[in-house]
Amino acid sequence: MKEKYYDELLNIKTEGEQVGFNESLHYHRYEPTPYVALEILFKQYELKSTDRIVDFGCGKGRLNFYIHYLFNSSVIGIEMNETFYLEAIQNKKHYVKKDDKKIQFYHCLAENYEIQPLENHFYFFNPFSIQIFMKIIKNILLSVEKTRREIEVVLYYVSDEYIYFLEYQTALELKKEIIIPGLYERNQNERFLVYHLVY
Repeated sequence: MKEKYYDELLNIKTEGEQVGFNESLHYHRYEPTPYVALEILFKQYELKSTDRIVDFGCGKGRLNFYIHYLFNSSVIGIEMNETFYLEAIQNKKHYVKKDDKKIQFYHCLAENYEIQPLENHFYFFNPFSIQIFMKIIKNILLSVEKTRREIEVVLYYVSDEYIYFLEYQTALELKKEIIIPGLYERNQNERFLVYHLVY
């Protein structure tokens, strides 16, 4: 199974789902993006070593380590759950690539994270309610007003509310849809949507 294979390859532990629920209904349960989905995404969506990716609701850091391993990009993980944040930090200590200065984790609410001027890719696996998502997108767009740059927002298992908001209330436009063969046919949420800012 790919979960075990990649966790062993990267020397991290990211399997499992959250038991129980968060105190706030605005934050959804933790579930890592399946490695099979990540394989498909990054065959069609390349990153550069100069890119800076922010993963909102990073959990134990699976996406962060996977991207760093493949592309040597800088990856920032934002996690509100202290247990998962500490597991991500633990994974960083064991991660197979010891030169991991390009991997950072922050324990805070996603909407409180201050977007940095060089961050240009933002990843969401349906981590929270539309209200929180809207605040974060607003923070990203305000950051771009201060420091103009190309940005992209990558969504996995995206809700209709997210899509509606992006398409009708922002200057972001759909750039690419990446479906996951074998899964998409049974569940149309099994896809990635990539949005970019149109000037």
